[in-house]
Amino acid sequence: MKEKYIRKNKKSYTIYKNSTNYGKFTNLNDAIIIRNILIKNNWNLNQIQQTYKINNTYIITSVIDEKIHLIAKYKQKPSKETINKLIKKQTRNPNNSKYGLNVTKIFDTYIIKKQIAQDDYIFGYYNNLQDAQFVRNFLMDNMWDTSKFTQIQYDSETKTYKLIEIINDKIYVLNTFKNKKDINITKEHENFLTKISKHKMGLASHPHLEELTNQIPDLEKQFNTTIKINQNPLETMFNLTPFQKIVYDSLDGTFEEITQSLIRYKSKNFTQKIQKNLDELIEMKLVVKNNEKYEKIKKN
Repeated sequence: MKEKYIRKNKKSYTIYKNSTNYGKFTNLNDAIIIRNILIKNNWNLNQIQQTYKINNTYIITSVIDEKIHLIAKYKQKPSKETINKLIKKQTRNPNNSKYGLNVTKIFDTYIIKKQIAQDDYIFGYYNNLQDAQFVRNFLMDNMWDTSKFTQIQYDSETKTYKLIEIINDKIYVLNTFKNKKDINITKEHENFLTKISKHKMGLASHPHLEELTNQIPDLEKQFNTTIKINQNPLETMFNLTPFQKIVYDSLDGTFEEITQSLIRYKSKNFTQKIQKNLDELIEMKLVVKNNEKYEKIKKN
């Protein structure tokens, strides 16, 4: 009976019964403990309790996505608050991945993505993991209902306040505060718009705000504020992305001539990528298009 229903893998043990996977464990003893609990409960996951006392040890368990997890062991019975915190933490990251469920990282941007009815939905972009995990945790606790957010949202885990705006069904964290009285919403809206504008102009890098760069007039109207950025061409040059700098250095010439000169950088969507960067350089007032030729704007 010792290893019945338990299948040994390379570095883990999995409990199987009638081709159903009930959970994976890093050591045999834990697998045996959970196997025995399942047998006592007739393999009914709905009957699994949060706490079991086995041989003077308290076992904390949780069922997540129809798998049973052994979360922790204690010599003394833990408080209900401790149990709830452990289960919540496990629910957010059942596979012990780097960022937890529904959070990925692409370059310097953290993205919250969830599949709903076989469609992928993006709930937000963030420049730090703390904001991404706060938003993900709140959404998980509220059945992924974005309407549950308030503009000033308290984070009970870090004991801080988050200034939130929902734009195009995505949740943006404008800033974090220790004290609610320190929040100046008008000032934070201005700072938020300034970041978007500077990113658009190449004066700063805020890739998590890229999606908003064409909505500045609408956001100014929404926030009832207007900003103006004094653009210094030299400052712009220092903030070009690597490929923007490569395209800029390849000028002057027609699109075909530029493409040919950059052929060594050829990759997927090569011509579209060059055109996108040329358009951005024009918007930054670093490049002008005369007839069919792209030329650098001469500095005075």
